[in-house]
Amino acid sequence: MPAPAGLRPLVAESWRRSARVDPDGLPTLALDDAQLDAIRGQGPIGTALAVVRRLLLDDVRAAGCVVALTDAAGCIVWVDGARAARRAAEDMGFTAGADWAEEHAGTSAPGTALRLGRGVQIRSEEHYATAVKAFSCTAVPLHAADGSVVGALDITGDDRAVERHTLPLLTATAAAAEAEIALTALRHATRATSTTVPRADRADRADRVRRGASSAELTLLGSDTATLRTGDRAVRLSERHSEVLAVLASTPGGLAAADLAVAVYGDRRAVPTLRAEVVRLRRVLADHAPGAHLSSRPYRLTGIRTDVETVLSALDRGARLQAVDGYSGPVLPGSASPGVDDLRDAVRSRFRESVLTDGGVDALQAWSRTADGAADPQVLRALLGVLPRRSPRRAGLVAAIEALDRR
Repeated sequence: MPAPAGLRPLVAESWRRSARVDPDGLPTLALDDAQLDAIRGQGPIGTALAVVRRLLLDDVRAAGCVVALTDAAGCIVWVDGARAARRAAEDMGFTAGADWAEEHAGTSAPGTALRLGRGVQIRSEEHYATAVKAFSCTAVPLHAADGSVVGALDITGDDRAVERHTLPLLTATAAAAEAEIALTALRHATRATSTTVPRADRADRADRVRRGASSAELTLLGSDTATLRTGDRAVRLSERHSEVLAVLASTPGGLAAADLAVAVYGDRRAVPTLRAEVVRLRRVLADHAPGAHLSSRPYRLTGIRTDVETVLSALDRGARLQAVDGYSGPVLPGSASPGVDDLRDAVRSRFRESVLTDGGVDALQAWSRTADGAADPQVLRALLGVLPRRSPRRAGLVAAIEALDRR
């Protein structure tokens, strides 16, 4: 089937690759129940599944969509979400065991994300298969610690599945899942070697791992430009280098040059400018963070941990006060880059949802003292609702809420 005029280049290329797929067919079942149980119960997908259930499932249900995990080949391993959306998804063959690889099901977010190795959003009519055109979807690949792709994380539903915040939300969830996958792999490796490696060698190796893992830290919160720290050394980065690193650090799977140009400059035509900037940035990293690596095709950053990861990790553990204490302000607040703006909104939303879900006085008070919390009337109302009736803070909260409502 020829690609209609007006398709985005990414989608048009996928349609051309899908030319041998029957657009009126449905995906075939490639995995049986025993195979699905085995994949869900162990390995990286099993690890990711626990994270996705904890961090994403409730939000997806509330949005009336479904969330799915695939294996590296594009077969759906697990799908859950709002009841009506699940039934509709089943009607088009979007069910556990079905093969949604691009070469078998045509253009779709999970299959195309796996094919391209990066996050994608596919809107209704952009789908190749007829049965899928009533749906929209967003998906990102999932990676093991060595960078290999182990599957994809997808949200499918109506137009809410491709809203502006959906891709950053999936990217953040995938990053949390990838961190857990890497940690699980490290635990298994440690257990496997602990009986054969002498204790002194194990301690030395652990020390090297700790030093290597924390050798480069990037501070993005509360400052218009980032600070890169390695050991006792620190260097303030330029605004553009800060933006490039912020976007790449929040996208573990990497970005193609055109997509990174859009995220940083808001214009895919800025690729030549981006490439020149990356050359200069690599020199900075070589001088100040030799353990970091900025690769190409796609552009991908490794060897640097950010303060954003640190505070979000604390949130995921339920350590909300620790997380809020580490939140010194929005991500690069002076930046107008679209990718940084998306990351800034995603981090702010994660904190807001976490403290509102917790509903405790301490977490709400801590967040209300930040600039973001102080400007959020829902947070202030939630705090007002849990403060003791005689609390001296109540009058100030009522005044602040009224002032916000008058804006």
